[in-house]
Amino acid sequence: MERLIFDCHAHYYDEAFNANREELLELLPSEGVYKIINSGSDILTSKECIDISKKYSYCLATIGIHPENADNFNYDFIGELENLLINNKVVGIGEIGLDYYYSSSNSNLQKDVFIKQIKLSKKYNLPIVVHDRQAHSDTLEIIKKYRPKGLIHCFSGNLEMAKELIGLGMFIGVGGIITFKNAGELINVVKNIPLESILLETDAPYLSPVPYRGKRCKSSYIKYVADKIADIKNISAKEVLNITRKNSLKLFNLEDNL
Repeated sequence: MERLIFDCHAHYYDEAFNANREELLELLPSEGVYKIINSGSDILTSKECIDISKKYSYCLATIGIHPENADNFNYDFIGELENLLINNKVVGIGEIGLDYYYSSSNSNLQKDVFIKQIKLSKKYNLPIVVHDRQAHSDTLEIIKKYRPKGLIHCFSGNLEMAKELIGLGMFIGVGGIITFKNAGELINVVKNIPLESILLETDAPYLSPVPYRGKRCKSSYIKYVADKIADIKNISAKEVLNITRKNSLKLFNLEDNL
């Protein structure tokens, strides 16, 4: 099978994979997977991402402190993240950002942790992987101010926001949600932005596309996301996979070794 799937955001360290992680990761290339980037959410999981990338040649890592972990942030963490950057399988800073879904009571802390990690990314000329959940205004304001390069993971904003982010040089991450019945706004976004600004992702083990919604996700399921985008844009799924793969290579400064 031709390997065109580039999953730019997954979490294969998650306990949902404990039963058969090694078997699954060994099989994914035979299911069309070209590369996977695992994103950390704290120091421990960032290290686990690196460990996976060392074991599987097609896996890479981003490292960072997720906004849900901002309350546990220790200012030594930036130094610890910086020390992890010596590994050449680390290609970005993430998953970082803002999450006001449950409460925005610690929004100032979240913004501080987000900005500190953006500054780290700019110091090393690395892209960021941004988590933005019900925090669109603050996320956009910070990106406008600091002008990082990167990806808005699991994009949930509107078309106006997407166009503004693309104008700032950011990429839009699209995953299984595009196949859901309530994906109207995301479908509108995908329809009206260039394919050259889209990256494909799973957020595995979460957000499996239809027909596997509700089940554990894996990177080969991206083919269903590509099929949906192909329908929206009236092009072939292969073209979607190939162009988004090249977009990921560009953002993460990787060579094409197909």
